[in-house]
Amino acid sequence: MARTIALKGSKKLLNAWAFYDWANSVYSLVIASAIFPIFYGALFRAAEIEKITVFGSEIARAPLISYTTSLAFVFIAIITPLISGIADYMGNKKVFMQFFCYLGGISCIGLYWFSLENIYLGLICYFFGIVGFWVSFAINNSYLPDVAFADQQDKISAKGFSLGYLGSIILLGFNLWMVLEPSLFGITDGSNEIATVKAMKISFVTVGIWWILFAQFSFYYLPKGIKKEGKPNNIILNGFKELKQVWNQLGHEVRLKKYLIAFFVYSMAVQTVMLIATYFGEEEIDWGDSEARTLGLIGSILIIQIIAILGAYLTAIASKKYGNINTLICVNILWILLCIYAYFMITPIDFYIGAAGVGLVMGGIQALSRSTYSKFLPDTTDTTSFFSFYDVAEKIGIVIGTFMYGYIAQVTGSMRTSIIFLGLFFLAGVLLLTRVHKKT
Repeated sequence: MARTIALKGSKKLLNAWAFYDWANSVYSLVIASAIFPIFYGALFRAAEIEKITVFGSEIARAPLISYTTSLAFVFIAIITPLISGIADYMGNKKVFMQFFCYLGGISCIGLYWFSLENIYLGLICYFFGIVGFWVSFAINNSYLPDVAFADQQDKISAKGFSLGYLGSIILLGFNLWMVLEPSLFGITDGSNEIATVKAMKISFVTVGIWWILFAQFSFYYLPKGIKKEGKPNNIILNGFKELKQVWNQLGHEVRLKKYLIAFFVYSMAVQTVMLIATYFGEEEIDWGDSEARTLGLIGSILIIQIIAILGAYLTAIASKKYGNINTLICVNILWILLCIYAYFMITPIDFYIGAAGVGLVMGGIQALSRSTYSKFLPDTTDTTSFFSFYDVAEKIGIVIGTFMYGYIAQVTGSMRTSIIFLGLFFLAGVLLLTRVHKKT
């Protein structure tokens, strides 16, 4: 018996779309934000080194991971339009979403073998974990106007991020228990410190399994895609042509173009903060000992995730009352204040307070940015191309943000200076957002 296709705006389809956040957000939390940065720092501390020779030159641990992240986003910015062009003409964007979901999940599992001795293999798995997460997430974003009507998009976007935070908290809580009490799970390998590191490696495996397993619910209900009419012509490079067409079309969509420029600037800072926050806390905060560091950092990330659920819904409520742009301006101002506060962080309590602040504004700015862009789109069935443009802009911003953050940290020897640098991008974002309502 054929499966009934869920209709646009239906509860079943909306939930399936939002549920992909539940599936893949565990990568964002466990790998990108929480356990991997601690694991990465522990490897260098155990080896009693701060620099490692990679590709014939010595580089410090923080810039190394920052540059690898930048390179991954360069790759993402290049490949996303290619996929967009093929998916639009073949009408099979779900196939690509599945491929990159599996690529990311398998790469997470591969991080189990990350070590300083196998640094190249480890960096490759880290690299493709980023690629799998962000490309599949970009494709899922492009489904938003396909599955939800305009008046549903703010709420379902917030629901997606909230599901992601909730699912991440559940898995991270389990992984935290495993890391702090490895013997309870039969993880024993010499000293307790070595067992803890092994538990962290196993947590990477749990992320890959969780991601692939729960994504099947979304894949079951999401439509295959909308095939373009006409004969396909040069579909490989067509994605870049579509980006050019979108850019040309933006000349007639003044509000959308102004919003995209503002988004490009402030998103550069948002994503960089999310990617480096734990590395900052691991290196700059005085935790006392390794166990306190592990517990404190993961505890901080849990605080961020829990409060982010509240933040996403509060932002959705505020946007309904005061408008999307006005709400985004206020959220960016809060980010500026947080950057200033972060510069003076020293103690764990300082970091916990900062984490609570980040949680409040992180979920809100992500969910509202996505739904605002979707609302500003012109009437079109070519949602993949428009969201491809959105995601390429975001990824280029991340490349600039993470590279400059790593460069400033390497030159100055302090990550604190880089935080103030990011605050300037939020300030520029506020100024640019004030122009979105203007007609010229």
